[in-house]
Amino acid sequence: MNPSPPLYTWHGTDANGQPVSGQTPGRSPAHVRAGLIRQGIKVAGLRPAGGLAFSLPKRQVKADSAGFSRQLATLLKAGVALLQAFEVMGRSGCDAAQAALLDRLKQDVASGLGLADALQRHPGWFDALYCNLVRVGEQSGTLDRQLEQLATMLEQRQALHRKVRKAMIYPLLLLLTGLGVSAILLLEVIPEFEKLFSGMGAALPAYTQWVIDLSTLLSRFAPLLVVLSAALGFAMRRLYRQHAPTRLWLSRQVLGLPVFGRLLGQAALARFARSLATAYAAGVPLLDALGTVARVSGGDLHEQAVLRLRQGMANGQGLHQAMAAEPLFPPLLVQLTAIGENSGTLDQMLEKAASHYEEQVSQALDQLTSLLEPAIVLILGVLVGGLVVAMYLPIFQLGSLI
Repeated sequence: MNPSPPLYTWHGTDANGQPVSGQTPGRSPAHVRAGLIRQGIKVAGLRPAGGLAFSLPKRQVKADSAGFSRQLATLLKAGVALLQAFEVMGRSGCDAAQAALLDRLKQDVASGLGLADALQRHPGWFDALYCNLVRVGEQSGTLDRQLEQLATMLEQRQALHRKVRKAMIYPLLLLLTGLGVSAILLLEVIPEFEKLFSGMGAALPAYTQWVIDLSTLLSRFAPLLVVLSAALGFAMRRLYRQHAPTRLWLSRQVLGLPVFGRLLGQAALARFARSLATAYAAGVPLLDALGTVARVSGGDLHEQAVLRLRQGMANGQGLHQAMAAEPLFPPLLVQLTAIGENSGTLDQMLEKAASHYEEQVSQALDQLTSLLEPAIVLILGVLVGGLVVAMYLPIFQLGSLI
């Protein structure tokens, strides 16, 4: 009698982003992981049942699906067969992650699997919208054209993401630098001044004394503050990932911010409009397109709004009518959608809307950066300069203190 395969314990997230876990028998961890991926489960941890697992987390390799699409589209357009195109791409100096991906895709396609079905086995590289558009290209014989459109869409999405991320990270890095310099002054420099002032035998200015007291407090409780901050950050990260109401609440708060909220909202609208335009132009039915576009539109708030659009259309409403009932979609986008539906040019109107919102985001980012630079320099000057002035006040008053 054949021995039963070993049992493996796993945990991860399903296709809806909800945490799942369980135990599955299999010949090896790779066999179990492959079976879970086919079920739409993103595996976060896998270990033998009953055993102890201790391993460092693997570094996540960033998937360059835009570059993959552009290269494959170019080769297919040149008349290169699909399997040969994979071999050429694998020899073109790609990184180890893409080389492994190409090798697996070549094996799957050579065994008779369609390209879209093979791509679905790699959700870290290709989302549902990508796979659906590739499937449309396979069925219509326009795979090279669909891949070119996908590459363009992904490149535009990446460019917009980089702009928004740069605008968010730049002021944050400057503020963290200022806080770091202030922490060094409070923990290392000011205690030396305190020793100098303690021998003067006179009362210090109130501002100087307050800064010294703050330095003493931070020196005493700095390790505790670091531990508490790390624990709070870990708890908030875990809560955000596993608790959908928390994600929705945070998304609402972020979108309500005066400047950054408007930027992120317009960026989400641009992603939604361009993704839906690409899918609709490829021939994907609108209801199916909305279902796949929802996951790439933005955060959970926009995803739920797009799914409500889909439900409204399933109940007999037009797309613009369903959008008019959602506060996340502004009147301009609703009007352009209505024009597109009535004239049969929905994909073109959505492309125009996407270009409009991308241009709005770019202009707002340029203005924001030009305004933030002097503001942050002023804040850092006040923060660091205030500490320096506090330490030199007693020296300025040295004559009266002595």
